[in-house]
Amino acid sequence: MPDPLFDLSGRVALVSGSASGLGRAMALAFAQYGADIVLADRNTAGLESTATAITALGRRAVPVTCNVSDEASIRSLFAQLDREFGRIDVLGNVAGDGIMGPRPEDISTDVVKQVLQNLVVGRFVMCQEAGKRMLAAGRGSIINIGSLASISGLGRGHVAYSMAMGAVAQMTRELSIEWARRGVRVNAILPAQVTNPNLVERIAANPAMKDKWLSGIPLGRLGEPNDIQGLAVFLASDASSWITGALIPMDGGNLAMNAGGTIGT
Repeated sequence: MPDPLFDLSGRVALVSGSASGLGRAMALAFAQYGADIVLADRNTAGLESTATAITALGRRAVPVTCNVSDEASIRSLFAQLDREFGRIDVLGNVAGDGIMGPRPEDISTDVVKQVLQNLVVGRFVMCQEAGKRMLAAGRGSIINIGSLASISGLGRGHVAYSMAMGAVAQMTRELSIEWARRGVRVNAILPAQVTNPNLVERIAANPAMKDKWLSGIPLGRLGEPNDIQGLAVFLASDASSWITGALIPMDGGNLAMNAGGTIGT
């Protein structure tokens, strides 16, 4: 039996990007604390795997193949949620592709537009659809996934990604203000480098990057998807009932460390 402060029993959560990585970890955590889950991702096989794991926990899982960069696909996703559950209490807004571009002076506006579509417009439509339903019910929690790039610069061809993630931070703040008095909380988690297939590929292509990242992480390791679980449950539950508009780093101490700092021993 979950601690009553964190209990999600009887609640319905929708988690995008739930076939793998942070989305899968978040969905499993919500299920462990009692929620039923709508799972959304383009990876149908991965969705089925996550759904099987949630069912094994005794919770209901509804996998829906969805491209969160496409507005029509998102509307269809929420129509299925309405048919299956008729409510939504928690949104885990995780999925969205970033594109590493060339230098800012060379990147095409088409690439910039695509990144903004993937990471900003898609996330906004997810918030909008969830928000309408939560506002009608008078309660709900939206958890957006941003990045350390939401509030700091990365360089290395991240200009479009960082522009988009900055927008996610401001979207979170604005929605939190607009919807607070009507019972809907909106917060964001800002991860640093978390191990996933894309990160593994980048390290394989440039092994020195891992040491570069670790040099700025006082806890001495890259993130793992399961690192998000406790924070996600906290933000989804009544334990965080007076927290909205927060941008919460999940970064092993990265933002706390000055660029010229030295990690203690």
